[in-house]
Amino acid sequence: MGGEARSAEAVSSEGRVKSLGLVFEDERKGCYSSGETVAGHVLLEAAEPVALRALRLEAHGRATAAWGPSAGSAAPASVSEVEYLNVRLNLREAPAGEGALSLPPGKHEFPFSFQLPSDLLVTSFTGKYGRIQYCVRAVLERPRLPAQSVQRELQVVGHIDVNTPALLTPVLKTQEKMVGCWLFTSGPVSLSAKIERKGYCNGEAIPIYAEIENCSSRLVVPKAAIFQTQTYLASGKTKTVRQAVAHVRGNHIASGSTDTWNGKMLKIPPVAPSILDCCILRVDYSLAVYIHIPGAKKLMLELPLVIGTIPYHGFVSRNCSMTSQFSVDMSWWALALPEQPEAPPEYADVVSEEALSRHDPPHPALPSWGPEAHCPAFACIPDFRFQPPPLYSEVDPHPSNTDETPQPVSFIL
Repeated sequence: MGGEARSAEAVSSEGRVKSLGLVFEDERKGCYSSGETVAGHVLLEAAEPVALRALRLEAHGRATAAWGPSAGSAAPASVSEVEYLNVRLNLREAPAGEGALSLPPGKHEFPFSFQLPSDLLVTSFTGKYGRIQYCVRAVLERPRLPAQSVQRELQVVGHIDVNTPALLTPVLKTQEKMVGCWLFTSGPVSLSAKIERKGYCNGEAIPIYAEIENCSSRLVVPKAAIFQTQTYLASGKTKTVRQAVAHVRGNHIASGSTDTWNGKMLKIPPVAPSILDCCILRVDYSLAVYIHIPGAKKLMLELPLVIGTIPYHGFVSRNCSMTSQFSVDMSWWALALPEQPEAPPEYADVVSEEALSRHDPPHPALPSWGPEAHCPAFACIPDFRFQPPPLYSEVDPHPSNTDETPQPVSFIL
């Protein structure tokens, strides 16, 4: 009884922590990426004086793949881990040689800040047989008491730019299948499918181009779906989970008919981006275009997809692309044309008065038109302000004196 009384007295002397919290500086920030700074505060509220040994902040990030043995199997569980983040900060600790530090009653804030590694971090993910998780934890160590902690999850995204050349290349596949077997074949079914690029982002619609030819005797149906494939590796073993996340269906194709998809749209739903850089957990995507054939295996083409995080910078649609290119090509046209056309210069401005005085009269008399003239009225121009420019000639038609040196250049009317 005496020992229990001393223990209770010791606990009461340590003081009571009313709350311990952890907040980030920007709570609206949805996710972090490599090289960014994570900052925030650890909040501690004490109802009475509190003795603490240390208050530290820990940040961890690791990928884990694990599953138990199969039913009836004596094999051990399969577990693998890869560490991506390990940060430890001392926010408050007792001075050297002292066992504890006393905090007065009230609310206390302890700021923290650390930078994520500059190396590419793998995107946070949770699946059936594993996960990639990042968390920040505040730990309060007190004398003669268990450590008290609070933890917050940190969402991390490893960016994938779909504008890289490898993800901008078109993907095309073709396949043919003979329907039936042996001597009872009913003809082939052929399928060609193409997408304009390999990389897309959440919310984008994938235009699918396909040609289907049904030379069999059966009614077939073309379909398309986006598949997510999760691959887990642990202890030399592999687990795979495959699921469809979006699909679209075409029209029935009768025997001897063909069908064409000229950009049939399939929208990508909100899914996790592709995870390609983790050695124990991988998330891949593919676009499957397939033909459902009654009584036979489906004819399927799988086109690889990469779901990225940095959207495509190109044109949104084919029509928008043509319009934008036209406006760019013709932009010089608006710059070359003046706002108002300029009038040509007057004849008197370009011909000297001396040259003009040689040609009398400046206004030639108009011919008298009799009633027998049958020309339209607009063909008779009644007045000219100046005569048209003379023709160029190397010989002077008006030499003044034979003794004088002839003028090299003159004008002829």
